Amino acid sequence: MLQVAKNIYQYRELISELAWKNIIVRYKQSYLGIVWAVLKPLMLMLIFTLVRSFVGIETGDIPYPVLTFAALIPWVFFQESTSEGVISVTSNAPLIKKIYFPREVFPLTAMATKLVELVISLAILAIMMGYYHLLPSIYALWIPAIIAYAMIAALTISFFGAALNVYYRDIAQALPVGLSLLMYGSPVMYPLALVHKKLIVEQAAGEWSNTLYTIYTLNPLAGIIDSFQRVLFKNLPPDFNALYPGAILIVAILPFSYLFFKRAENWFADVI
Repeated sequence: MLQVAKNIYQYRELISELAWKNIIVRYKQSYLGIVWAVLKPLMLMLIFTLVRSFVGIETGDIPYPVLTFAALIPWVFFQESTSEGVISVTSNAPLIKKIYFPREVFPLTAMATKLVELVISLAILAIMMGYYHLLPSIYALWIPAIIAYAMIAALTISFFGAALNVYYRDIAQALPVGLSLLMYGSPVMYPLALVHKKLIVEQAAGEWSNTLYTIYTLNPLAGIIDSFQRVLFKNLPPDFNALYPGAILIVAILPFSYLFFKRAENWFADVI
């Protein structure tokens, strides 16, 4: 992991240049340009709001649209960072065959590209909070740490998936399906408080309730999204009980994911 940090610093200029190139290429001939970066969470927010009008989801005093948009910001960042990271090696095949540098630069570049879009989404969220007269408290200073956690979670999947996708291109096809299913297992459309109420307070699953809640929070996005909402709207610090299971899982898997990537990169140029 120290080697990862060293490579990020040593190749920081290359990462920034590749990220800027990706942004330019992505939006060069697009009429709406960078606006597409926020259209996805906005459209999903509108769809979820419409569904909520039929289903009925408790959100307390916080308006549902802004609560959902805040949930979609870390989710879309994680989803697209992971998707771009998994295909980042195969999509840069010509560069891999010409020159050597640490191949983890590619997943990191994919993530750096999405950070630009994340900042734009945060600006839209700030406008929405102003519209609903919601003021963040001092706990909003947790936001960089929460985003960093989301980055680490995305890299954990990206390293393993990018290496595997070089040998089995089915990974890139299966990943969107898996991420779509994961979204419904994350508190995006509904708050984590609702899951806690059903499983911990009401014991809806009987003797399995506590175990199921722990399994649910093994999904890192559960704690990330809930923390994002808590520090912005509820004037509360992150719920560490919801963060710990997923964080422990990520800390345990990340070194093996990176090791697998580094072992596999020796044959990238031959296989790709």
